[in-house]
Amino acid sequence: MRDADEHPPQPAVQRGAAEPAAPPPAHTEPATPSEAPSGPGNAPSTAPPSAPEPAAASPQPEPDAAPHGEPEPVEYADEVVAEPAGMAAASDPPSQSASVPADHAYSDVEREAVYRVIRERRDVRVGFRPDPIPDDVLVRILEAAHHAPSVGFSQPWDFVVIQDRDTRARVHDIVQRQREAYARALPGARARAFSGLKVEAILDTPLNIVVTVDHTRGGRHTLGRHAQPQTAAYSAALAVENLWLAARAEGLGVGWVSFFSERELARELGLPPHLEIVAYLCVGYVEEFPPEPELSLGGWAQRRPLAWAVHREQYGQRGLPGEESTSLLDETIAKIGPLNQRAMEEARERQSRMTKPPGSLGVLEEVSIQLAGLAGECPAPIPEPASVAVFAADHGVHAQGVTPWPQEVTAQMVRNFLNGGAVVNAFATQLGAEVTVVDVGVIEDLSPVPGLLPRKVARGTADMTQGPAMSRIEAEYAIEAGIEVARDLVAAGNRCLLTGDMGIANTTASAALISAFTGRDAAEVTGRGTGIDDAMYAHKVSVVRTALQVNQVDPADPIGVLAAVGGLEHAALAGFILGAASLRVPVILDGVIAGAAALAAVALAPDARLACIAGHRSSEPGHAVVLEHLGLRPLVDLDLRLGEGSGALLALPLVQSAARALKDVATFDSAHVSQRD
Repeated sequence: MRDADEHPPQPAVQRGAAEPAAPPPAHTEPATPSEAPSGPGNAPSTAPPSAPEPAAASPQPEPDAAPHGEPEPVEYADEVVAEPAGMAAASDPPSQSASVPADHAYSDVEREAVYRVIRERRDVRVGFRPDPIPDDVLVRILEAAHHAPSVGFSQPWDFVVIQDRDTRARVHDIVQRQREAYARALPGARARAFSGLKVEAILDTPLNIVVTVDHTRGGRHTLGRHAQPQTAAYSAALAVENLWLAARAEGLGVGWVSFFSERELARELGLPPHLEIVAYLCVGYVEEFPPEPELSLGGWAQRRPLAWAVHREQYGQRGLPGEESTSLLDETIAKIGPLNQRAMEEARERQSRMTKPPGSLGVLEEVSIQLAGLAGECPAPIPEPASVAVFAADHGVHAQGVTPWPQEVTAQMVRNFLNGGAVVNAFATQLGAEVTVVDVGVIEDLSPVPGLLPRKVARGTADMTQGPAMSRIEAEYAIEAGIEVARDLVAAGNRCLLTGDMGIANTTASAALISAFTGRDAAEVTGRGTGIDDAMYAHKVSVVRTALQVNQVDPADPIGVLAAVGGLEHAALAGFILGAASLRVPVILDGVIAGAAALAAVALAPDARLACIAGHRSSEPGHAVVLEHLGLRPLVDLDLRLGEGSGALLALPLVQSAARALKDVATFDSAHVSQRD
């Protein structure tokens, strides 16, 4: 039973020393435009443009500057800290009568230098030089790290500088073992991409720096740590960032290594047991700094636009400062548009010149043209890696006896997915796809494990024969949860999304949604689901009719329809489809549950249909109605009715092959093949 008290309305889904003797030159290439790429799909760039280069470099310290071992103390209120070696002391104290807030700002040149080093900081793994790092330079970056803010001024960090090659070789062995274990756990497409990535430069750099945290430093009554004990590690992470930025200013590259068991590495380094490793950093001069993060350049992941991360007053209310506040749903719908006609014409023209009879690839030719139009380029990128998101939720209409399966099977199957034991897992393994399970409304509490995204909006829906299945705000939360999942999977590097679902009694809700959006009678769109006899089938049709009569749905109000007779997974799937369409990433639809959700998504944003590919035709009668209504042609027709994303996965290689053919097949001219008369 739904417990409203446990899920009240929320604002969003729960969801300066002397010059070194002979250092290599620091990199002073012109400031690049924003480090941030334009983001997934058509998301706009959000970083500011680069300012002009400073006219002259900052002055170097005087030769008789104080030695690094004797920094001059500088007082700040009731605390005394050491000024970083090589840094100029503050000139005059702040004016007590300043009337303009910007009086304390840096000059334009100084401010641009700060923002430039932030933009150009990189996690570097390749192109390191063997040149040693002068001691004074190393002290400067450690001093910068030591000036990081910390909760309660506890300064819980220590820095272990490792230059001994034998020690680094042993650390390298530990990292290699973890890398190999990680590679074995990856799905095929990810494993192939990972095999070409370099993840560490332990032996390529002249030294490594280990940053640790002491959770006990500052004593029992450290200010600010009473209710937030984890802030010691957060403080140490700030020291890592300071070190990284200072290193970039010195022309040094830094690479963060995390492929290790923390306790194993701590033992290898002889750390006392009360210290925990926060970061293992490889530091050295580099041949050049990459223009974008290496993982972005390699297609492993993409930078999330700033607008995705900024909320106004409460989580879920979007809008950058100075912009009008909007909801995630409205923002997403606004980005959904038509296919790129130029790219589609180029794809058609190339299809006509490929070494094959015109039209001989049938529907796959249309798929390749659709993919080009969606991507805005011809040929379109191969849609891999791919990820199937299985949205799971329970249904209150289960109480009406529309299925012989007990409701607890929903949670049990979710655990089966997470353990890798379901059909969706077998198919995904065979095809090299990733499986992500999203709890948007399972009644049971599910333990946090890798692969599970906890986005529970409510503990199942209410019985739609007695009133709305959920509130309108719950439907909106679930839609936005689906959008967020699509965004996260695309930002993680996936180029194709697939729908999956799990929820006992969800075919009943699907029939109600299909009937509401298409106007077809309940008997035409209701199927036997997981397998029911004639008597239960007749009762199921009656239940669908009752739900539609009780709720009096209006198909012109898609969110209202979802709230009245839908499931939380239907709403989340609708958001998932909208999210994919807004990012111009293809989404392969599974069966009748995904089809019902697609009707809602297209009702909200008609052009969302252009991102959809029908993976298969389910044996459920309602699915044929959906495909006809949306004008989609299924790629597979095998009388499947399992759900989970199984049919979408079977269609994945067909979609990928369509894109591959457009990209790789030679033309008559290039292959010197004669065409027909």
